[in-house]
Amino acid sequence: MSQTSLKQKKKNEPGTRYSKESLDSEKRRESEKSGVRLSTQESQELSIPKSNSRGQLGRNQWSRTSGISSTRPPEESRSRNSTLKHPPSSTTSRTSSASPSQHEESPPPPQSGQPSPPVPNTPAPTPAVTSVNSLSFTPPDFEPSRRGKLRDSPDAWAQSIGREVRESRDSRPQTQEYPVTPPTEWRSYAQRRALYGSNQEDRDCLSELQQKPPRSKASCGGQEDEEEEDEEKENEEAYWASVKKLYEKIPSCARPRPPKPKHAITVAVSSRALFNMVDDRRIYEEEGLEKYMEYQLANENVVLTPGPAFRFVKALQHVNARLRELYPDEQDLFDIVLMTNNHAQVGVRLINSVNHYGLLIDRFCLTGGKSPIGYLKAYLTNLYLSADSEKVQEAIQEGIASATMFDGARDMAYCDTQLRVAFDGDAVLFSDESEHIAKEHGLDKFFQHETMFENKPLAQGPLKGFLEDLGRLQKKFYAKDERLLCPIRTYLVTARSAASSGARVLKTLRRWGLEIDEALFLAGAPKGPILVKIRPHIFFDDQMFHIEGAQKFGTITAHVPYGVSQKYKT
Repeated sequence: MSQTSLKQKKKNEPGTRYSKESLDSEKRRESEKSGVRLSTQESQELSIPKSNSRGQLGRNQWSRTSGISSTRPPEESRSRNSTLKHPPSSTTSRTSSASPSQHEESPPPPQSGQPSPPVPNTPAPTPAVTSVNSLSFTPPDFEPSRRGKLRDSPDAWAQSIGREVRESRDSRPQTQEYPVTPPTEWRSYAQRRALYGSNQEDRDCLSELQQKPPRSKASCGGQEDEEEEDEEKENEEAYWASVKKLYEKIPSCARPRPPKPKHAITVAVSSRALFNMVDDRRIYEEEGLEKYMEYQLANENVVLTPGPAFRFVKALQHVNARLRELYPDEQDLFDIVLMTNNHAQVGVRLINSVNHYGLLIDRFCLTGGKSPIGYLKAYLTNLYLSADSEKVQEAIQEGIASATMFDGARDMAYCDTQLRVAFDGDAVLFSDESEHIAKEHGLDKFFQHETMFENKPLAQGPLKGFLEDLGRLQKKFYAKDERLLCPIRTYLVTARSAASSGARVLKTLRRWGLEIDEALFLAGAPKGPILVKIRPHIFFDDQMFHIEGAQKFGTITAHVPYGVSQKYKT
């Protein structure tokens, strides 16, 4: 009975159904039986290669990594296989042997919950077979000469494979290769300095090391290594000892840190007061701002010459150095600020000049044409020195101690180890109340007034706060028993008469708790000759008459535009 009629009969039986999976498994078993029968008949003629479920040949049959592809050459096998019929797999049998009617009449899959019916034992029909050449896999076509060599010599085959890999690698785009720095031999610090040393001090140190005779080495390798290490250590120690001796002779160039503004005594100085910029000012007034800027940029590497406040600033720095010696962590120091209305482009020349003279000025204020007076309070300024009388007047009105600087004789020698500051009395340290009486009512009324109010302290003037700062620093030196070597000395140079009006001045200073080192009462005499003997770094006075007289004798002066004397222009 044919398979189609058997399936139709089972299908017509009530209660019996076959699934698609059972039919596939039945066909698979039938194909395996026919394949075994075919292989038995042709076993003595040719061994047919096995195929997988898709009808493709096995990997081990034509793999390039196997030394022998088959017992026969591929051409002979292919010619023999062209006449043989290969048993189809499950997929091939479904597509080639099964007719369209069988696919249409296949029963539907069983419902869920119903068991699959048993598979009937029916004789398998003769399946249709396909040739090997119709399969999807095509074995590689080796050349006969090369195939014989590979079969006879596996080493030659391996070499050919390696050659192909190298050729494929060489055919790839070349990547850029970067040079690799070869490892260098470790050298001690002294040896490296011998190769790259550039300083004369280093060469001197190394010359001392090279003059030492080499130590004798032991024959044993371990002892030789230990002696070499010991010798290197001794050389390094000797090198550092020599460097230390050389650098101890060189003065320290370490820049001290500036004090904190809230603790420091801030002295703001303009660029024209610190440096001599008379020619620069003339270019600005005659040719305008643009020419002035061009001139400054063209000469930014030209160092400016010292101005009227230069020696005063240097003396302040000396006081700071002495205080740091006695009190290393001291913050109550002078802090210099360069306050100018110059443009920021001019700042390069100012910085170069400051560094050239070794001035410790770290804070700059360049306002670019705007008045810097508004920044004085922001910088916590205690004293402002400028060459512009209008800006000084603005600062005085803001309640900041200020003065206009005038240069003295440049050939005059000033003390480098002591800051000397000279003050006028009325309208400078004290108020101008006594000046009012002298200008409006004469000297007789003035003497009577001072005698009557001898025990009444005078009101404070604009420079009273700066004198207090100097006195506070003086006491720090007195606490270290440095009264005779104190680097600060103050002077009172006044036109008052000691007999008639001097007592009130001294009692006022005592009430304030201030000490003045020297008090000079001139009773109206010129101040210039006295100031020549003192040689102060700065002399504060409120009257231009005394300023001009002191200038004739070469004294550096500072005019304080405060009090009634400004009204009379005396």
